[in-house]
Amino acid sequence: MNKLILTEKNNPLTADIDLKDSFEIARLINAEDQKVAFVIEKQLQPIAEAIETIAQSFQKGGRLAYFGAGTSGRLGVLDASECWPTFGVEHGMVSGYIAGGDKALRYSVENSEDNATFGLSDLADFKPQKGDVIVGISASGNPAYVLAVMQKAQALGCVTIGISSNPEAKMKEFAHIFICTEVGPEVVTGSSRMKSGTAQKMVLNMLSTGAMIRIGKTYHNYMIDVRLKNEKLVQRGIRFVSEICDVDAQTAARALHDSGQSVKKACVMLKRNCTADEAEKLLQNAGGILRKVIS
Repeated sequence: MNKLILTEKNNPLTADIDLKDSFEIARLINAEDQKVAFVIEKQLQPIAEAIETIAQSFQKGGRLAYFGAGTSGRLGVLDASECWPTFGVEHGMVSGYIAGGDKALRYSVENSEDNATFGLSDLADFKPQKGDVIVGISASGNPAYVLAVMQKAQALGCVTIGISSNPEAKMKEFAHIFICTEVGPEVVTGSSRMKSGTAQKMVLNMLSTGAMIRIGKTYHNYMIDVRLKNEKLVQRGIRFVSEICDVDAQTAARALHDSGQSVKKACVMLKRNCTADEAEKLLQNAGGILRKVIS
């Protein structure tokens, strides 16, 4: 029998969870979840290295792609899909792939994680170039789908990052940077959608958000490249401009309108007393970094 990997081991702290009432079940799950952030704290160095690597790739025109199966794949697709509205990046700059394709986002696609061909096909669809960053996500770190992607991507000159909860993950062999969120056995044995999934979501938040901050997608902690596609976001944009430029809401709304609904350009227009076209040129000359224009 193969050695049992960490993510599959039984958790003695929840052995009698089926005998507990609803409150105690919630308490046990919460107690285990509280461990996740402390585990991630131990991985801040490789996480920081990954953030900087992704940011440098973006600055050179590179792209980021996540690959995973099951929960891991769904979390990668989620993070990738949020980058467009949050940071205003072009579609394709951040992509997410899940073993079994889009159907697997809603339904289980049997044996997809064991299929290396699926992985290579999805990687080919991404059309990787040297300098792109490929992130493999897996609680066990062993699915053939993810391993095939990382091995091929590494051979093509991509930078590979592995995220796993298993310190003995096979993906480590094909990862330039390995992030190991060793959260221990799950509340429900083998259900890696729980602590392992929570850890993956937290790390992915750090990677994408950190990289976007490094390339100037925020000013202070304002997401100044947010796409204002509904009333809630328009009001948020007005508030951002108002607070950054210290003007009333009416003035901020007018500048936002004249800028073509760009928080970043509206701020430059108000701070530098210029037109939208002039603001665009100033931002281009500053590499899109607002601080360089208005500080």
